[in-house]
Amino acid sequence: MNTETPKTERPLDFIRQIIVEDIATKKHKEITTRFPPEPNGFLHIGHAKSICLNFGAAAENKGTCHLRFDDTNPGKESNEYVEAIKKDLHWLGYDWGEHLYYASDYFDQLYSFAVKLIEMGKAYVCHLNGEEMRTYRGTLTEPGKESPYRGRSKEENLELFEQMRNGEFEEGVCVLRAKIDMASPNFLMRDPVLYRVMKTSHHRTGDKWCIYPMYDFTHCLSDMIENVTHSLCTLEFANNRPLYDWVLDTLQTPCHPQQIEFARLNINYTVTSKRKLLELVKESLVSGWDDPRMLTLSGLRRRGYTPASIRTFCDGIGVGKKESWIDMGILENAIRDDLNPNAPRVLGVLDPLKVVITNYPEDSTETLEALNHPQNPDMGKRTIPFSRELFIERSDFMENAPKKFFRLSEGREVRLRYAYFVTCTQVIKDKNGEVVELHCTYDPATRGGNAPDGRKVKGTIHWVSAAHALQAEVRLYDRLFTEEFPDADKEVSFKDFLNPDSLQVLTNCRLEPSLVDASVSDRFQFERQGYFCIDSEDSLPQHPVFNRIVTLRDSWAKLAGKNKK
Repeated sequence: MNTETPKTERPLDFIRQIIVEDIATKKHKEITTRFPPEPNGFLHIGHAKSICLNFGAAAENKGTCHLRFDDTNPGKESNEYVEAIKKDLHWLGYDWGEHLYYASDYFDQLYSFAVKLIEMGKAYVCHLNGEEMRTYRGTLTEPGKESPYRGRSKEENLELFEQMRNGEFEEGVCVLRAKIDMASPNFLMRDPVLYRVMKTSHHRTGDKWCIYPMYDFTHCLSDMIENVTHSLCTLEFANNRPLYDWVLDTLQTPCHPQQIEFARLNINYTVTSKRKLLELVKESLVSGWDDPRMLTLSGLRRRGYTPASIRTFCDGIGVGKKESWIDMGILENAIRDDLNPNAPRVLGVLDPLKVVITNYPEDSTETLEALNHPQNPDMGKRTIPFSRELFIERSDFMENAPKKFFRLSEGREVRLRYAYFVTCTQVIKDKNGEVVELHCTYDPATRGGNAPDGRKVKGTIHWVSAAHALQAEVRLYDRLFTEEFPDADKEVSFKDFLNPDSLQVLTNCRLEPSLVDASVSDRFQFERQGYFCIDSEDSLPQHPVFNRIVTLRDSWAKLAGKNKK
């Protein structure tokens, strides 16, 4: 009799259910989604959720996902951002193949569609300024008033729109608006702007255009042109859907994609607004878009996060219709879970204290065996040098230690990981009374960490051989903000909650010599310290720099528990 519990697949989220049903009913022969970033900044963890959803849902249904840059605001966009976004997507494990597009590819077509709306009497050139337009738009309880320019003839509007295109109007003088319903309960349907004058050079089209289409006009038509079947976007665009549908229905386009909204990723102890991230970069509050404290994909990559951990995190939080907050600890646990079974263990001393084994032969060195992963013997072993002079972690020694301190203290015996039992016999201090060196004796019979007479020690500490250690800089990264919701209070700047301890730079660390061959793609667990990797930007052979990816445990969870009490 088979008593195994049958494996069950995870239920499909509501978007994937819609797609599966559309395939089953033959509403669509092939599924096409798109990821449409604006190239005005680097991608962040919130974008990762959309990327995984759009590319994942398409791949699962043998469809395609397009990468389309929404480049309709040239004053804030650049090719630098375009290339950074491509790099992040490839790093995350997704490829768009031949389906790379830009909204600017369609500028001629979009202009023609705008002309068609004018010819249909569905769009007009309006000379109200911004403040007047807001006044005419009305309130939540009062309908808007029609613009005095709303009744212009088709011929006049066509001529004015052509003049807009030819650069005959300055910025802010006039716009092209859709003619919909000034009494609509949805503000976006109260004659929204479709085109505005912007005399700014575009990173792809140069100075060909001095008018640029608005997002709501561009997006639906770009989806239509590319035969997108499911236009997936976050909940803040739910109010935009009627306008999305109005444009396509009014123009009677041959393809009408379905816009579906899902809850965006909100994660605590961070900000994901590109405007606010850019503020941090421009004010040099971080070192750049790829600062490892930033939850940009480039920052996470440099920090040492793996693509698999990001994808697992996005899969784990799911796709829903209701806004919610995700704890930063879930993201940190995703990288811990990814690295724990795979990252080789090494010895690293971050705050070194010198130890001299006084009864060990001078000028002698031996090699000891160490497991690369104690829980995974298949990862093999390595050798580490042992000599008379060592470094241990300063925090592993304490004068006048209490009974429950099981590490090194004068007169106490501890185990050196993979090496010997040692006993501290003398403490050397400098003229200021600071401990600078320990003298110890070792028991040669305890090689490998066990005593033949069966005696036990409660403490095991890590170490490196002083003569062989690799000197390195280590950067200890922590959360960028101390406040769980740093931008919640609109009266207080989110920058007031920057964590002063989010980066600690240690310049005199000593690591086991095997790390001299570490590459950017490698990840390690420094035993008892956390997970680390080489910094991809600043590390040099003559000056190695390691980043802490994440601690071994979530120290913030304990802090949160104390605060609740």
